[in-house]
Amino acid sequence: MTTPIKISFLVKNFNIPFERLDTWITEAIKVSDQTKQHLNLKNFSFSRSRIKNLIEEKNLTVDGIIVDNPSFKVRNCEKIQLLLPEPTVSIPLPENIKLEIVYEDDFIIVLNKKAGMVVHPAPGSPNSTLVNALLYHCGDSLLGIGGVKRPGIVHRLDKNTSGVMVAAKTELAHSKLCKIFHNHDLDRRYNAVVWGQPENKGTIEKPIGRSSINRKKMAVVQKGKRAITKWKILDIYPPFASLVECKLETGKTHQIRVHMSDLGHSIIGDDLYGKPLRSKNFTNKFLKEKNNFVKSFSRQALHASKLCFAHPITNKYMEFSSNLPKDITSLINNLKI
Repeated sequence: MTTPIKISFLVKNFNIPFERLDTWITEAIKVSDQTKQHLNLKNFSFSRSRIKNLIEEKNLTVDGIIVDNPSFKVRNCEKIQLLLPEPTVSIPLPENIKLEIVYEDDFIIVLNKKAGMVVHPAPGSPNSTLVNALLYHCGDSLLGIGGVKRPGIVHRLDKNTSGVMVAAKTELAHSKLCKIFHNHDLDRRYNAVVWGQPENKGTIEKPIGRSSINRKKMAVVQKGKRAITKWKILDIYPPFASLVECKLETGKTHQIRVHMSDLGHSIIGDDLYGKPLRSKNFTNKFLKEKNNFVKSFSRQALHASKLCFAHPITNKYMEFSSNLPKDITSLINNLKI
């Protein structure tokens, strides 16, 4: 977008009971096919909070007069005009970081994230993140989300989890992808190498919330949020480990790591939730050494292997997969010996 966009509403053309300005505009956009079509062409999608911010930033006039109060009452007004300014430059700086792109079009980008990369800039990781890399890679193809030229992150992978993930490039795609993830209208599968051998398959349905003992951890807690993980064994490496596929029915923070640990089969290399086998359980020197080798794996052996969803704009069904990375493949090969 190179110039600001103006959207005009003639109040007499709408029969909306809401009087508060930000709510009235939000509803007007919903019921006006012409306005929705115009915004869709520009890949915009607006929530009430976004409208509220635009009003507070003096981007709205009522009968030609600037109104910056979102709770202004729409009474005896004739014309409301909303200005959509050009997106501002994102605060995180673009960085030329190599990405493994699986798929990309004008609306979304699907990539294979490497282990060790943080998704969002944070106090401990202000740069070299996935967002920094996407800002550089996508450049001007980012049309603005929430008034800022940035990629729309709709789900995250932990720093030390690898695999396939999707991000939005436009506001409309971001809004629709958020709904897809919120409604769980997608198929997300992970491969994990876990300690021991769980049953062949099963479902864990236990609520997850913040741990009362360690605030850096999540845990199965009675008053936590609903969380469901389905798993099945893909391969067994006795006496140490198994390769499992986990399918997420919900998407809570650290869900697979917490659920598998609670099951008694934590993910190998997980320094937060891991419960490795003890070397003293083995009398054989070779097995003791092998167990110590497995315990030294440097990150959680968790990989996002599959992601399927309907394209947020075209509605075409899309399926993406990612093979196990070299470090997990090497771990498995050593477990087989």
